[in-house]
Amino acid sequence: LQALNDVPNVVHVIQLAVAPVFLLTGVGAILNVLVNRLSRVVDRFRVLGRSAPDTAAATQTEMIMLGRRAHMIHWAIGLCTTCALLVCMVIATLFVGSMSGVEVPSLIAVLFITAMLLLVAGLLCFLREITLATSSIQTMPR
Repeated sequence: LQALNDVPNVVHVIQLAVAPVFLLTGVGAILNVLVNRLSRVVDRFRVLGRSAPDTAAATQTEMIMLGRRAHMIHWAIGLCTTCALLVCMVIATLFVGSMSGVEVPSLIAVLFITAMLLLVAGLLCFLREITLATSSIQTMPR
């Protein structure tokens, strides 16, 4: 607990924690986009569920595509949320390590690397969902 009385040490830990905090802000923004996209998919699915019986084939095809999109968004949200949790653990580990005097650089590195891999995987799921969404758009001939 002597590290708590060492102001320069606390300031240094806060400086180290700033980058992960900015990363959390970015991941939060990505999660906001993903949740909004999921809401739009769910809304569209509900509208299609109330559609006329004479459009059943086209409706079923679109609902299958919406299901695939929702699945990819679900995975992206899960991966990005887990990334954010790991970044929070990195920040907490920085402070706990400083306060206890026990340095754990390997743990911090593993947590951060894992968080980045999860973010990459989440972004790849997001990219796949975007691909699914745009593949269903029919382009007009020129």
